[in-house]
Amino acid sequence: MGMTMTQKILAAHAGLDSVKAGDLIEVKLDLVLGNDVTTPVAVDVFDKAGFTRVFDKDKIAIVLDHYTPCKDIKSAQLCKTAREFARRFDITHFYDVGQVGIEHALLPEKGIVAPGEVIIGADSHTCTYGALGAFSTGVGSTDMAAGMAAGENWFKVPSAIQVVLTGKMGKWVSGKDVILHLIGLIGVDGALYKSIEFTGEGVKELSMDDRFTIANMAIEAGGKNGIFPVDEKTIKYITGRVNRPWQTFDADADAEYERVVEINLSELKPTVSLPHLPSNTKTVDQVAGMPIDQVVIGSCTNGRISDMRIAAEILKGRKVADGVRCIVIPATQAIYMECIEKGYTQIFIEAGCAVSTPTCGPCLGGHMGCMCEGERAVTTTNRNFVGRMGHTKSEVVLASPAVAAASAVKGCIACPCELDEGGNA
Repeated sequence: MGMTMTQKILAAHAGLDSVKAGDLIEVKLDLVLGNDVTTPVAVDVFDKAGFTRVFDKDKIAIVLDHYTPCKDIKSAQLCKTAREFARRFDITHFYDVGQVGIEHALLPEKGIVAPGEVIIGADSHTCTYGALGAFSTGVGSTDMAAGMAAGENWFKVPSAIQVVLTGKMGKWVSGKDVILHLIGLIGVDGALYKSIEFTGEGVKELSMDDRFTIANMAIEAGGKNGIFPVDEKTIKYITGRVNRPWQTFDADADAEYERVVEINLSELKPTVSLPHLPSNTKTVDQVAGMPIDQVVIGSCTNGRISDMRIAAEILKGRKVADGVRCIVIPATQAIYMECIEKGYTQIFIEAGCAVSTPTCGPCLGGHMGCMCEGERAVTTTNRNFVGRMGHTKSEVVLASPAVAAASAVKGCIACPCELDEGGNA
């Protein structure tokens, strides 16, 4: 039996000719990632284990993005611990306030991740880099510590789900709608410890930003990773960013998949996930009019420049509805600067939005947008669990940037198609 994309990457990094689902293998790592929340725990494990060196200072990335700029004394101490570790071992890819971006947008932007690589990160959304044809997955801080010291980790080879994409997305439909639709189909544990491999003619219709969004949320279906084939769009994206050799891995024609899911992109509508699971999906037309208190546009899922462009297109010449707070967070410093250069920042401010420096902030209820009891937000983030963005009796509705921006204007869940050519309704 042939191998999937993921299985081929793992086999190559284990020095094996082939692997099969369920095999336990030791794999060489190309990158180990941590952030301001998870790195301090890993540092504690690293030191208690008696490790005195890292395997490769160029293959570790530490990004201070979750609670930064620091929201309180505890977060400041966490950042100090990570900062001191980075200095101790002269970590090449260390990003602090002023240079930082949300990790899963920053690393691809800077060419730190590449096709065919094996990447682990002490953050569940490390699966984002599968958009580039890499095997990337989230791990615990203990595995991060071991990875930083040894440059290797043990894995159980995952079985796979094949998602065959056909057709072409219509106006106001994006990668966020694709992944929400998929999670709604298979459930939050539908791909538990499986690789989600995206194939089909529809892949070429997706932008790289769409692919990053989709791969980012593979974990919300329980996936070990999500992965796309490397094509012309991928190569164009990494050209000028990645300055080292990289390799592509294609699934064999007889690769074994536990399940095949077909999605016709032409049939998708703007979609949201209602509280309190990403799988609780509805099309926007089914829930339009549900009142909201807050909108967040940003995160590692939807904080890239195309997301900012779509939000600006909808907000231009309009105002955020009375009683609604709209927070816009470009995912990296480069995206923040491009928003300024293209006039998006002015559009956001004139519309009545608050524009933040790059941070994960409100996504995990950290800062820059926590909610109190009884409030509801429409957000482009990736999780809507109980208490995710503040009080346990607040609610989070997941949506695309287009739906989030339209909802900010209408003051309720709304599709951009509901807006007239010049007004607010």
